[in-house]
Amino acid sequence: MTAPPRKTLLIVHHTPSPHTHEMFEAVVSGASDPEIEGVQVVRRPALTVSATDVLEADGYVLGSPANLGYMSGALKHAFDVIYYPCLDATRGRPFGLYLHGNEGTEGAENGVTAITTGLGWTKAAEYVVVSGKPNKADLESCWELGATVAATLMG
Repeated sequence: MTAPPRKTLLIVHHTPSPHTHEMFEAVVSGASDPEIEGVQVVRRPALTVSATDVLEADGYVLGSPANLGYMSGALKHAFDVIYYPCLDATRGRPFGLYLHGNEGTEGAENGVTAITTGLGWTKAAEYVVVSGKPNKADLESCWELGATVAATLMG
């Protein structure tokens, strides 16, 4: 009997601060939960992710600080690198997003929504948006985000 093919969840992140790093770790923990079977979790910093990484993945979690009201330059760079090579090949794939901002995250949310809509990706869970130091409930929401997107790949 052969094992079912593994699916890949790619976590593309920019974690320059302790707060975004805490959120990232919670997302990874949720996505790697032992109850989620057949899903390999791959992590790539936004500045190093390639179109091949994205093409080889079956779903995505994106993480970024909201800098000056927009996604980080690193996440925008990642989208710039992968957009056209992945435009048709990744349509319909699930994604999730976590953001950390001290004020005004709407521009970051809108920017990611516009780009992922253009790519044809499917929002698999509500965005997790945290201001200030993440509390226990915020980190649980990040865990749930990772677990939810990973679980969508099991079926």
